[in-house]
Amino acid sequence: MSDQREKREQTESRRCQNLFGSDKEEEDEEAARVREERLKRYAEKKSKKPGLVAKSSILLDVKPWDDETDTAKMEECVRSVQMDGLVWGASKLFPVGYDINQLQIQCVVEDDKVGTDILEEEITKFEDYIQSVDIAAFNKI
Repeated sequence: MSDQREKREQTESRRCQNLFGSDKEEEDEEAARVREERLKRYAEKKSKKPGLVAKSSILLDVKPWDDETDTAKMEECVRSVQMDGLVWGASKLFPVGYDINQLQIQCVVEDDKVGTDILEEEITKFEDYIQSVDIAAFNKI
């Protein structure tokens, strides 16, 4: 009686192995095909998205030569500097001392296109109005 039971169990286990074994191989092939298809669609979708652009917010202190320097003209000269990836923002004048007003101006730059050295160089080219340029604040966006 135990021999018959063992034989039944062996046949059942063989049937289960055959059933699940063959289905599993087919499922693996199907799953692999579906996975590859999805990965291909994902890669195509991701390649269409634009990359992240690194930007920085810079606060510049622009110092005039003396109290007789036309600060409106000085600001106009600073804002005349145009580059790809440079956007000028708000500005204000504040007193430094001895009736000299310093220009503080905000700008946003794309890090790959505009460097701070180049920006300072371009601004200080206006030697008649601008003595120096300092970076008061530099924040990554």
